Amino acid sequence: MNILILCTGNSCRSILAEATFNHLAPAGWHAISAGSNPTGRVHPRSLALLARQGISTAGCYSKSWHDLPVTPDIVITVCASAAGETCPAYLGPVLRTHWGVDDPAHATGTDAEIDAAFMIAYRILRARIEAFFALPLNQLKNNLPQLKAEMDKIGTLLG
Repeated sequence: MNILILCTGNSCRSILAEATFNHLAPAGWHAISAGSNPTGRVHPRSLALLARQGISTAGCYSKSWHDLPVTPDIVITVCASAAGETCPAYLGPVLRTHWGVDDPAHATGTDAEIDAAFMIAYRILRARIEAFFALPLNQLKNNLPQLKAEMDKIGTLLG
């Protein structure tokens, strides 16, 4: 199953989620990330955080949803619509869910405060990804309405 993790800039949250998903994924599951308006670069703090967690960033780069190497089966949006961010709407025939997370790229303050914002985003995304992989995925792949319901519930976890 191919998972697309989608946001606007594809520089922080979706990259954190893509790398973490692939780090934890069992065979047969793969994530890619993209943005509706990609920045063209991965935020250095995202790369540094992933490196500190021992997660490979090989193959992670900021890309447009128009340049996907595969067609996704599931799309997870990670923008924080509560913060006034507009989430892109992927229009293909896929299962969609929303796991909104505040964008750490907009964090201000000291280096420690900004790093903390990145860590909060990472912890929330990791908790959700771990919850996803704890589901009986082999059964749910054949019951997409139930899989969507479970994924929607996961989107409310705070880490």
